[in-house]
Amino acid sequence: MVFPYRFVALSVLALTFTGLFLQHAQADGGRSFPPVTDALVKEECGSCHLAFSPSMLPARSWQKMMGDLKNHFGTDASIDAASAEKITRYLTENAADRGGQRYGSRLMRGLSAQDAPLRITELPRWVRIHNEVAAKEWKSKKVGSKANCAACHADAQRGYYDDE
Repeated sequence: MVFPYRFVALSVLALTFTGLFLQHAQADGGRSFPPVTDALVKEECGSCHLAFSPSMLPARSWQKMMGDLKNHFGTDASIDAASAEKITRYLTENAADRGGQRYGSRLMRGLSAQDAPLRITELPRWVRIHNEVAAKEWKSKKVGSKANCAACHADAQRGYYDDE
């Protein structure tokens, strides 16, 4: 009689964990990315904007971006060489086509292997997901630009990009 009890208990436990996992997977619709965990990246990148998850762009994009910080979207974001090297290593090791592939593979759909986009907002999947947002919304005081993810995604800092 002990065997059926253990079997039932293990089955209930397995179903519970499976349910929790599937609920999260369905709730975020594949728009969950690991938040930045490196203190230097949080400090340097996060001082001006949301420190975007490295899994949101391929390594070639991060290399290109970090290679021209003097012209970082109209701003000189230059930092010392050692910091730049450490940040580049973190970003490329966790990029969508490397360590962060599990998270970024959906976002990379439609992007050719040669493309090195500098803006997440130019990725084909990002454009498709956000196509219903009116141009005036992007320019509103609340949002300001397409790069201000936290204006509409309250948990963007934690890596969750569900609608608010």
